[in-house]
Amino acid sequence: MLQLHKHFTGEQLVLAINLAAGLSIFFFGYDQGVMGSVNLSPDYLHVMGLETNEALLGGVVAVYYCGTLVGALMGGWLGDRIGRVRTVLVGCAFAIFGAVMQTCAQNLPWFMVFRVITGVGTGHLNAVVPIWSAETSSHTSRGAMIAMEFTLNIFGVVIAYWIGYGLKDFEGGFRWRFPIGFQLIPLAILAIGINFFPESPRWLIKQGRIEEGMDIIAALRGGGDPKHPAAQEEFKAIMENVESERAEGEPGYLSMLYKVDHLNIPRRVHLSIWLQIIQELVGIGMITVYAPKIFQVAGFSSSTSQLLSGLNDVSYMLSTLIAVFTLDKWGRRFTLYYGAVGQGISLLLMGILIKPEIFNMNPLGCGIGATVFTFVYTAFFGATWLTVPWLYPTEIYPTKVRAKGGAWSVVGWSIGNALVMEITPPAIANIGWLTFIIFAIFNAVSIPIIWAFYPETAGRTLEELDVLFSTKSPFVWQCEKEFAEKNALTASDSEEKRSTDNQKA
Repeated sequence: MLQLHKHFTGEQLVLAINLAAGLSIFFFGYDQGVMGSVNLSPDYLHVMGLETNEALLGGVVAVYYCGTLVGALMGGWLGDRIGRVRTVLVGCAFAIFGAVMQTCAQNLPWFMVFRVITGVGTGHLNAVVPIWSAETSSHTSRGAMIAMEFTLNIFGVVIAYWIGYGLKDFEGGFRWRFPIGFQLIPLAILAIGINFFPESPRWLIKQGRIEEGMDIIAALRGGGDPKHPAAQEEFKAIMENVESERAEGEPGYLSMLYKVDHLNIPRRVHLSIWLQIIQELVGIGMITVYAPKIFQVAGFSSSTSQLLSGLNDVSYMLSTLIAVFTLDKWGRRFTLYYGAVGQGISLLLMGILIKPEIFNMNPLGCGIGATVFTFVYTAFFGATWLTVPWLYPTEIYPTKVRAKGGAWSVVGWSIGNALVMEITPPAIANIGWLTFIIFAIFNAVSIPIIWAFYPETAGRTLEELDVLFSTKSPFVWQCEKEFAEKNALTASDSEEKRSTDNQKA
């Protein structure tokens, strides 16, 4: 079978791997967005018996996240057992089966069961694909590569929206069955294409498949030459890291939450879960749901509001390109800081503008202002908070539990989504404009949390980060100090060993 790493090396191979990973993330975005247009189809509502049941209509969407949660835990476990590439195949199998059966669905229970199964497939992919990307990218481009994948994620949302928009005048089942069936295209391409891509060299070395791992490292870092200094340096660091991890064995999901060891894995689990929850609390779910209503409040017709929603998605996608060029240069922490500031100000101004006492003074002006800040908010989010909470967990776990760590991250994302989707409708109904102010406050609160607990990961190898997150203190300033001391001690030991070897020689 054709193996890409035998024909492509260096940046070309890294780019190819991340384009494959991006195809998976594209499917994730598409599948998230597709139900927005499906829920507007009269034939879908009739076939599923949902014409007068708004609560159940939302429940059909929500069960998907139950599937992603279960799938992430399954995928994290499998990813550490059978490898990253094979887990992608398992995820594709679940998602393809679920998508086919959803497309053919004739009643609500049928549709909901296979919506869950599609979610299980998505959970597998979300748990392991960012890990595979991070483990094959270099430490200087890791952020850019995952940011590029999330550009494709929002591109999936955009495609789902515009397919639905283009079919809005169609009658019958085609209007909703075609958009659901369309996701089979990227899934089929991924399921076939992934077989030609290399496995994570870190996973291979952990399994004792040293020669295979070295072969892939040589392709990634040495232009195919296993003796290249960069390839040898990375290989040595991975070997030392794997040997160190092997001494304590591999923890299960529950012990990862609370059992403190010298690697301090529970700290990493809580950091990744809470970063995903905070990502939802900064307001993107609320804006996604409420944006069309803001456009209508501004005085735009229903058709124009739908068009503006689509253009907002396009703007959102383009803003993600900023992260491709800035995430590795400016770092994860600063990216989250400026994103929280921009998002918080946007939400604050939106809340003020739609406050009834102010809005009624100039409905058109305030409505247009709120529309503008909706676009500004999504642009800031796309450039900052969209990517970092998915990137960070791929960087902070040791090799032996990196896939399980990715699964815990998806669990946090699922909890955050469910929480925001649950609280937003009653909040908007009962306190209206104050909802935006509350989410603005969440953005402000996120800044000291990031400053205190989330160390910088940009520009550091995965092995260096393993040392950084093994420090005892949960506070950034203290763990950076401990990290510096450990590095100094390691450098001193290495110098002493070299000196001894020279004397013997």
